[in-house]
Amino acid sequence: MTEHTKTDGLPVLDLPERPEVASTALGKSPLRNEKMSASKVECNACPVLCQISEGRTGACDRYANREGVLVRVDPVVLLRRELSSETPVLVPFAQAGADTAGEAAKEKAPDWNGDLLRGDEVFVTGVGSSTTYPDYKPAPFIVGSKANGVDMVTVVTEGIFSYCSFKVKIDTDRFLGPEQANVRYKGEVVGHVTTAEYGSQMLSLGGVHHLTGGSKKEGRMTAELMQLLGNKKAVECVIDGGASMVIQAGRAPIVNGVEEQRMRVGCGSAAIGIFARQLFGHADEVVVVDDHITGVLTEHQAGRCLDMPASGIQMRGRKSTPGRYFQVANPGTGWGGTDISDPLSIIEGWEEGVARPGLKLLMTSTTGEHAQWYVLDEQLRPVEQEMPAEVRRIVERIGENCEPSLCTVLFLGGAGGSLRAGVTENPVLLTRAIKQALVNVTCGGAPAYVWPGGGITVMVDVMRMPDNSFGTVPTPAIVAPIEFSMRRDDYEALGGHMEHVFSIEQALARGAWHNDGAPTAREWRRPDRANAWPLGQRPMLG
Repeated sequence: MTEHTKTDGLPVLDLPERPEVASTALGKSPLRNEKMSASKVECNACPVLCQISEGRTGACDRYANREGVLVRVDPVVLLRRELSSETPVLVPFAQAGADTAGEAAKEKAPDWNGDLLRGDEVFVTGVGSSTTYPDYKPAPFIVGSKANGVDMVTVVTEGIFSYCSFKVKIDTDRFLGPEQANVRYKGEVVGHVTTAEYGSQMLSLGGVHHLTGGSKKEGRMTAELMQLLGNKKAVECVIDGGASMVIQAGRAPIVNGVEEQRMRVGCGSAAIGIFARQLFGHADEVVVVDDHITGVLTEHQAGRCLDMPASGIQMRGRKSTPGRYFQVANPGTGWGGTDISDPLSIIEGWEEGVARPGLKLLMTSTTGEHAQWYVLDEQLRPVEQEMPAEVRRIVERIGENCEPSLCTVLFLGGAGGSLRAGVTENPVLLTRAIKQALVNVTCGGAPAYVWPGGGITVMVDVMRMPDNSFGTVPTPAIVAPIEFSMRRDDYEALGGHMEHVFSIEQALARGAWHNDGAPTAREWRRPDRANAWPLGQRPMLG
């Protein structure tokens, strides 16, 4: 049997050969097609098996032929924590270009004295590390280190994910499209609209059926969309029967050419409850227009607890409970996520004998972006008037309590054969160890939530990952980093590749010093979102 080489273009380590496996020089492909030109190298990093000419890259742009040697084009991303902070954070270790020859980078961070032994301050991520395809090879990096004096092992690889998707949370009340509607990218179906959540519309994009179950073009466009989203780039999508939109992780969504500003403070009923006391005494009736639950103050329990008299308002829609109305209008991009531009259209009339001339009515949306002030005339008709300053202040407070509208992109992937076999020859032991909280799973050093149930299904916020963490292979599939950290004795107990564990100083000598886009307390506007140090952290389990 011939051993497949690791296609990372890094120096050979003096490690023992695996039993019954003949080793070859790193980067030299042992599987040479006799018909292939002698100047080409066959890449075995994925099932495509590109035959790469001298000075060219393969179809994925991740591997290249450099003087007959197969090299990984991108550098390995390393993270270093800042010990001066009470809470460990990730900071750039140093900046360097891609070191495809695998020489240690010559540029060092100004605050680094060159000591390679501070292993508890360095974390090797899977970004740029190469893969384990065709599955049985040990991971490219199995790094021994110490964390708080404890011997640790981190298994580092880039996984080829066919079973993966992105869950996209879009903070807006605007109607994007009906639930289950197709989402298209460059004309191809790449996902669907899923269940809306509180103040946000939700999309499920990618997945194995779109990558493999449709046409070749659908698979290519799905992979392209997923790579762009994962790498925090903007993509334009269209929903069947709905809106066109531009989505980008960490940025406000653009819906039908208009950039969203605010995420609603709550549904109409919640807004009534939150601001009822502040509105009391300034308005005789308040209607908060919402696509899902429109609130009416005097009927709502909040108004009744304040002993507000009935206004006699008669609402359209289906009354749920006192002061809460469903289906007052159709979904849309107008007031409160409905299709209305005139808020009075949801009022059927006023009950004579209860409503009275001079009654003061405030109508507002759940974000405060739309608001109008009315006074009933002698015929009980609402007449728009200038809003009093105190009422305007309360409407502005509603807006103040609305968080900025953002797009959140979560990568959801199932760790399959190549990942697990790169850790141990008995993959079920890795799965069990993760579920027993013996193994911490990260993606590019970012904390990953492990779903309960069978298998290893992880979810991670791409904004916490280094820039350009995601790649593709033309099978098509997504390439993403993943790391498994555990105690050394636990790694040995689960049947790990102990003969392939090497020290942190050997790891540091192998690759380029590089760190692009890893979130840090200095770089994030919200320091609380800086990542915790990957080693020694409690796993995020379901």
